[in-house]
Amino acid sequence: MNTPTDRGSVKPGWLDRDNTIASPRFNRWMVPPAALAIHLCIGMAYGFSVFWLPITKLLTGADAATCAKIGFVAELTTTACNWTVPSITHVFEIFIAFLGISAAIWGGWLEHAGPRRAGFYAAICWGGGLVLLGLAVAVHQLWLVYAVAVLCGVGQGLGYIAPVSTLIKWFPDRRGLATGMAIMGYGGGAMIGAPLAVWLMAKTASNGVPGVTSTLIALGVIYFGVMTLGAMAFRVSPNGWKPLGWVPGAGAASNAMITDSHVHVNTAWKTPQFWLIWGVLCLNVTAGIAVISMASPMLQDVFGAKLVGVDSTAALTPVQKASIAAAAAGLVGLISLFNSLGRIFWASLSDKLGRKRIYVLLFVIGIVVYGLLPTWGHLGLPLLFVLSICVILSLYGGGFATVPAYLADIFGTQMVGAIHGRLITAWSVAGVVGPVLIASLRQFQIDHGVAHNLVYDITLYVMAVLLLCGLVCNAFVGPVADKYKMTVQQLAAERALQREDRVASGAQDAARGPFGLVGVLAWLAVGIPFLIGLIIALTKVVAMFG
Repeated sequence: MNTPTDRGSVKPGWLDRDNTIASPRFNRWMVPPAALAIHLCIGMAYGFSVFWLPITKLLTGADAATCAKIGFVAELTTTACNWTVPSITHVFEIFIAFLGISAAIWGGWLEHAGPRRAGFYAAICWGGGLVLLGLAVAVHQLWLVYAVAVLCGVGQGLGYIAPVSTLIKWFPDRRGLATGMAIMGYGGGAMIGAPLAVWLMAKTASNGVPGVTSTLIALGVIYFGVMTLGAMAFRVSPNGWKPLGWVPGAGAASNAMITDSHVHVNTAWKTPQFWLIWGVLCLNVTAGIAVISMASPMLQDVFGAKLVGVDSTAALTPVQKASIAAAAAGLVGLISLFNSLGRIFWASLSDKLGRKRIYVLLFVIGIVVYGLLPTWGHLGLPLLFVLSICVILSLYGGGFATVPAYLADIFGTQMVGAIHGRLITAWSVAGVVGPVLIASLRQFQIDHGVAHNLVYDITLYVMAVLLLCGLVCNAFVGPVADKYKMTVQQLAAERALQREDRVASGAQDAARGPFGLVGVLAWLAVGIPFLIGLIIALTKVVAMFG
């Protein structure tokens, strides 16, 4: 291992962390656009549902009767039958599962490698993975689609946690706002990517077959380029840097929950605080992702023909059926909007109220809203039902965006990215449990003769109970015991590994350069696509309520 003196004589490579230390001409507000560039790209995972139906219609000459008899194992290798929707939707589960697994495995490496290297590798895995995914679809091998989805999931994990530690160190005075801005991009990625994918599939369709392969390849190339630019723009703060005039421990959100010590990633998971916060995130996500996975069929099951203003017992015309489907599709766009905006709203508010109090609000409001949803269904009030789901999704997004700052408060900032990477395994668990739970309860009740408009009542009450359990977990979160904290020697050794073993010369004056034209262009580059996605989502919402 190189000593500090040795490193001074070795010129760092383009991807090395040493080569990303900010200069005095750098402005810290240039970091959030870099993070957004990556998160807006990997956030397309939430919009992948636009591919499910087109992917099941790629073989026009398939014998439907024969294909209906083949099992899942045969479906993995068949080139004569179209895939089923349940089989292809496992791709999303793989994305989320390996997002958590890769974040947990490589979170510690990321702290030492720096955000630029991690961001670039994420671009290779996610962008290159989508290109390979398109080729796997072209050769029509489902097993290969699953295998490539693993690579995409690794890109998701690396991209998701790459900016976290950097942003928290740049914004010790606004931790919630900083992480909320970046993670807002993940929630809003589908607003941009999903309409783009639909447009590309239509433009590249041939003989009535959607252009799935060409669309996946095009998205992969676009995302690789955008994420690479984002990775290039990353800069880490010089050791010893802090915002001008900021005093650690000052501010409304300061309390005994915010530590000035640091816990090593290999120790953090041994603390009760880690597992309590793991439970907080897992329970919040389980409840929220269950609603995301079933929002459209839930709206149609509960209200049916009432969505178009007619008696539910009346025969529906094709136009009315199309209107119901359009209303449900509009709900999906609305969900993406509130999922995204909730991330920055609740995370920013946590800077004022404190992280623990924010989670109390998230859980209490969630319990009330989940408890009211069945009532809105029984009273035939679709508008209140939809608005309640929007609130739930803002709480879901807020839980994601606030947790990195919560971890920094409890475990310190030195290895918060790595600790966050391990905590994200809660998302992997919830990403499987939530959809399976709501779908299984729904099917169980249908099989036992429960009317379709009532099959979600018990499920929604179960979700409220899960949030109550999360509220209890949050109540027990407190400061970490001194025995878990790094000693001065351990902290110095870790900083040496992260090339932070010496205070940067002039650190207090560094990275306070002017925002300038480059800063404006950087924000426009991520802001304009987000605004376009927002307008598309709002257009769908207007159509739904119309």
